[in-house]
Amino acid sequence: MSFKDLQLNKPLLRAIAESGYEEPTLVQENTIPFVLDKKDVITSAQTGTGKTAAFALPILQMLFDYQDAPKKGKKIKALVVSPTRELAVQIAANFKTYGKYTNLKSAVVFGGTSIEPQKDILKKGVDILIATPGRLLDLHKQDLIHLDFIDIFVLDEADLMLDMGFIDDVKKIERLCPETKQTLLFSATIPYKVEQLANTILNDPERIEVAPNASTSKNVNQALYYVPKKNKIELCLHLLRNTIKGSIIIFRRTKFGVDKLEKTLLNNGYLVDSIHGDKTQSERQKALVDFKRKKVNILVATDVAARGIDIDNLDAVINFDMPNVPETFVHRIGRTARAGNKGAAYSFCSADEKRYVKSIQQLINLQLDVIDDHPYPLDPKAKAIVHKSKTPKSKHKKGRKSEASKKKKKRWY
Repeated sequence: MSFKDLQLNKPLLRAIAESGYEEPTLVQENTIPFVLDKKDVITSAQTGTGKTAAFALPILQMLFDYQDAPKKGKKIKALVVSPTRELAVQIAANFKTYGKYTNLKSAVVFGGTSIEPQKDILKKGVDILIATPGRLLDLHKQDLIHLDFIDIFVLDEADLMLDMGFIDDVKKIERLCPETKQTLLFSATIPYKVEQLANTILNDPERIEVAPNASTSKNVNQALYYVPKKNKIELCLHLLRNTIKGSIIIFRRTKFGVDKLEKTLLNNGYLVDSIHGDKTQSERQKALVDFKRKKVNILVATDVAARGIDIDNLDAVINFDMPNVPETFVHRIGRTARAGNKGAAYSFCSADEKRYVKSIQQLINLQLDVIDDHPYPLDPKAKAIVHKSKTPKSKHKKGRKSEASKKKKKRWY
């Protein structure tokens, strides 16, 4: 199938061709016809399968068809809500790329940066708005955004949106839009809470699932290293020196862990940068740009900060900390081996993370290849350390005795 077979118009086909795309991906092929048919849609597909174009192209097509209608200035007709700043910027870039030969105007608003330039853009009028929940509601409170004319409402990365605690904001935004509208929900996974949300905001939706949520690409060479937690940094340095080359993303569970590993790698002479929630928007964007332009070849990130970012030709992923949510493992691995390319994933598992590996293997229905031949093996008998109360029993007894003495003194008085 070609993009022409999807009944897209000439301005869009021209932009698509100039972008170098020849055929639609499976998610685009299955989703676009339903969106053009003005159906509500819930689409589940892994990262890197072309979800953004699956809603951007039909939205541009439908708005383009109506732009000759009389109107008093531009009003927001399509709203895309995204959980992170990076993803919002990426979506906006896609709309500009595909809509370059239309007269449609798109804009993006997000927190963590000055609100004044965004106000100026909105005052000029836009057809398509991409926004993060907090900044969108803030601008609405200031009477700078009006959602009364929304025809198409898109909720992207819905599972991450809810994981980040945006459920109430999402429901509020949806209620600010007209009751009669087309709603599109896109998500890497459809857990129960996403299903519940879909049932409240979508009307008899078409359901599309492309690439099972529990699968990882066959083009990814996966390796599992059992290693003591204290030796993970040494193992990482060992593999970077001897095995892992090219463009690499290293995932850590916490912001503190990201900063610590970045500092260590910098001290060892590596070209590295990082992204996490405490970084400013400009810092995060600079890190991504430098990584894409090969100014640095290692990016250390938390899952939330890295979700949705689009990086081509990624050679390897390192799971420095095993994720405690199995689906997160699939998202991470999906960063490499895109568009038919080969990739590699290296996972470090300490004693207290063994239970995570078990859950991951059950989800993906695959036994990860264990690499025993490395300098920092984990004792097979090693178990997770259970942290007991810092207060010894003797101290408790002493405390009770002391309290009893106080009571006794009171009786004497």
